[in-house]
Amino acid sequence: MAGTSELTELTAGTPIIFGGNRVLHVDAATAERFRPGDSVVVVEQTEQLLLIPSAEREIAAAAVGRASDAFEGLSAASDAQISQFYTEFADRLASDAIWAEVKTVNDGDVDNAQERGRSTTRLVANEKLRQGMIDGLRGWVDATSRRGQVIESVEHDDWRAELVGAALGVVAFIFEGRPNVLADATGVLRGGNAVVFRIGSDALSTARCIMERALRPALQAAGLPEDSVTLVDSSTHAAGWALFCDARLSLAVARGSGPAVATLGGLAQQAGVPVSLHGTGGAWIVASEHARTDALRDAVERSLDRKVCNTLNTCCIARAAAPVLVPALLDGMKAAGERLGQSFKLHVAEGDEAHVPAELLSRTISVRRAEGDVDEQQAETIAQSALGHEWEWEQTPEVTLKIVDDVPHAVTLFNKYSPQFVACLIDDDGDAQQRFYDGVNAPFVGDGYTRWVDGQFALSRPELGLSNWQWGRLFGRGGILSGDTVYTVRTRARGTAKP
Repeated sequence: MAGTSELTELTAGTPIIFGGNRVLHVDAATAERFRPGDSVVVVEQTEQLLLIPSAEREIAAAAVGRASDAFEGLSAASDAQISQFYTEFADRLASDAIWAEVKTVNDGDVDNAQERGRSTTRLVANEKLRQGMIDGLRGWVDATSRRGQVIESVEHDDWRAELVGAALGVVAFIFEGRPNVLADATGVLRGGNAVVFRIGSDALSTARCIMERALRPALQAAGLPEDSVTLVDSSTHAAGWALFCDARLSLAVARGSGPAVATLGGLAQQAGVPVSLHGTGGAWIVASEHARTDALRDAVERSLDRKVCNTLNTCCIARAAAPVLVPALLDGMKAAGERLGQSFKLHVAEGDEAHVPAELLSRTISVRRAEGDVDEQQAETIAQSALGHEWEWEQTPEVTLKIVDDVPHAVTLFNKYSPQFVACLIDDDGDAQQRFYDGVNAPFVGDGYTRWVDGQFALSRPELGLSNWQWGRLFGRGGILSGDTVYTVRTRARGTAKP
């Protein structure tokens, strides 16, 4: 029987066997950075070799440990205490004095991000973001908790079995650089769960300030364990990798870019931790040959107000109606761009160039990117295999156009190339809508604009993220992950004790 020992050195070229019959070789940079105590982890799903420094592993492990201890304490907390927490947290964010401190720190985060050429569209802590956080928190005050709720009761002759909702445990979140998600994550406390999270480096200072000035004082005022919400206080990706490798987690939730989320999901799954992944977005609109031009134009404009995961990304237009529907698409994009003080950018699938005005393919425009304004062609061609690529634009709306034979052709392309997220059909016929719904492999299906896909907007409750089906069907009970969907079920017997 082979023995084990701790890895103390790493040599470039060393083969690492994984998956039973696959091999990765240690690269020179990883070998050079390795120090005794560090961990080397293979992500089988993405075939990556990751180095996790011991310091980052210890930071993450300590945070999970504190959250685990807090979870035990939460079992004794009343629903009234948890409601008080949400009220206290919201009241502190509503305080102009406290928010002024948050805004000052956030201004520094924004400046640092801009200096590094990073996108800041979701980082800025403006009044709209502040009010959204407050409204979301207040929405949890009177929300029903699954904890202790009898979901089903099965009666027998002289006893009954009850299925009872219960807290799931410690829920880990990794967020991109947007400060409002800190308030979103606390939604899982409604059901008695504890939170441990890591936020992107762009928003880390803002998160620290919110924790110190609003969140922790709210926990204390409500008499809840102070570590019920715990921050992994590190700006490195390695700390996030270490967090998702911790088998003590009951659920791992990742939000961010597609490749980063795939890596995190692979790590958690290897550790035996259930995951809810929120990575690649980009919504699709399909316009049938019977689509009204005004309906398409309106849907396009309303789907491009800003860049988020449910923004219109790809538009499929039926060939028979392309002469009238393509101009409607362009009109909608133009209106959306003008509202943002910009133009628009179009990507055309190879072979479909003849369906767009020739001047778009030769015209140069100014496009607002994270690094600033750059001159680019207004329309460019892309391969059909790139139809699912998500355009991360700043202020200049960016959409892919594909001409299709009919709606079934568009459904086939969506199911093959998209991240399987949001699909909307522009067609007034109810039977056509039903066939589209039955055929398209998406958790969110609509009949107009795409931006309705939002937990707070659609379901009137704060969301923790929107899941696509890129990595399979969902862990949770719906595409919208919310605080009240994070629970488990216990079974209790009543009446088995005989007198």
